[in-house]
Amino acid sequence: MLIAPNIDPVALALGPVKIHWYGLMYVLGFFSLWFFASRRARRPGSGWTVDDVGVILFYGALGVILGGRLGYVFIYNFSHFAAHPLDAFKIWEGGMSFHGGLAGVGVALWVFARQRGRTLLQVADFVTPWVPIGIGAVRIANFINHELWGRVTDVPWGMVFRNGGPLPRHPSQLYEAALEGLVMFIILWLYTRKPRPTGSVLGLFLVFYGVFRFAVEFVREPDVQMGYVLGVFTTGQLLSAPMVIIGIALLWWSHRRAASAAVS
Repeated sequence: MLIAPNIDPVALALGPVKIHWYGLMYVLGFFSLWFFASRRARRPGSGWTVDDVGVILFYGALGVILGGRLGYVFIYNFSHFAAHPLDAFKIWEGGMSFHGGLAGVGVALWVFARQRGRTLLQVADFVTPWVPIGIGAVRIANFINHELWGRVTDVPWGMVFRNGGPLPRHPSQLYEAALEGLVMFIILWLYTRKPRPTGSVLGLFLVFYGVFRFAVEFVREPDVQMGYVLGVFTTGQLLSAPMVIIGIALLWWSHRRAASAAVS
């Protein structure tokens, strides 16, 4: 049995101003996306500019924050926020929904695509390979904050978390950081080293995120206010399963469309 490291959630305090690890990890994710996407935009014939990357990042950040918070408020803890509406603004305390953030980013990228005369799939394929860095970083912040821990376990690496009771639990935040962050980044980076059919990069991301999240949810403790659906599944699994289906359909459609274009 291990004790989860007791790291102060506040990374830096400057008088009354407190900078939390949670916020820093979001900044790291946004910076990583800007860095890698800008490098790809500078490649000859990329069809993208560094200015495009900056605008996408601005829109995407709004989509992540607004969509992620609204998703958490309305899907995971609506009764609490209905009683304490001002708590909805305390995003530094955690409480963001990935699936809500994904929806918010989708809307943001759609707006950008309309403004620049591109398709949503073109924009999504361009930025998606770097998204796992931010996902992994935020999962590390969840681990630092001792939140979203896993179910009770007897595995040797089980950890006791603050507010998680005296029994060891799966460090599910680290599982997600490894799978949804590191592994998925490597998969997408390798896949995009050469041109791919439009929509296939997004499709691959949806498939692997959905599979990884669905699997980890079997050892992740569901939110206490949510519990289980049908006594077995979690809300995260119900939201992730459609991602796999949509991702497979998108991969099939994109490759079939590319094959048809090549024949004609």
